[in-house]
Amino acid sequence: MTKATRGTDPGRRKGPVGAPDGGDPAALTDAGAGAGAGLDSAEVAELEALVGEWVTVPDLAQRWRVPVTRVRTYLSDKELLALRLGPNRALHIPAKFADGSGPRPELRGTLTVLSDGGMDDAEMLRWLFTLDPTLAGGMAPIDALAGHRTEVRRRAALTAL
Repeated sequence: MTKATRGTDPGRRKGPVGAPDGGDPAALTDAGAGAGAGLDSAEVAELEALVGEWVTVPDLAQRWRVPVTRVRTYLSDKELLALRLGPNRALHIPAKFADGSGPRPELRGTLTVLSDGGMDDAEMLRWLFTLDPTLAGGMAPIDALAGHRTEVRRRAALTAL
């Protein structure tokens, strides 16, 4: 390949490598990770308030003592969800998605069930953090996952249909 044609290969993916479409996993969407550009500022503010505590990708990587690229891989593999928040629109992950050394193990299967049912990332975040009075203790599904994973996933499958 000559210098003049380098980078112009028609079979080459456009954009940086990392996300499923060949783009940067940090730029999975414009408004939220995986939620698409359809989220307006009111919806982002609603999700931000609903979730409560958020952590940035670099902060989470530091907490887990892993490279930032590992956290981005968790995002692209749908082991975590994130939303772009703040004035610099940095990716923020709900703090409840993390345990001491990585993503909560029970979260991945639940996210898979919701995603397979057609929910986008914003809908999954909303569902996981909305209080459900019919769950044990009237808690949100994210809080019930640790002790009632099967029940949460059953409801996720029914909701996602």
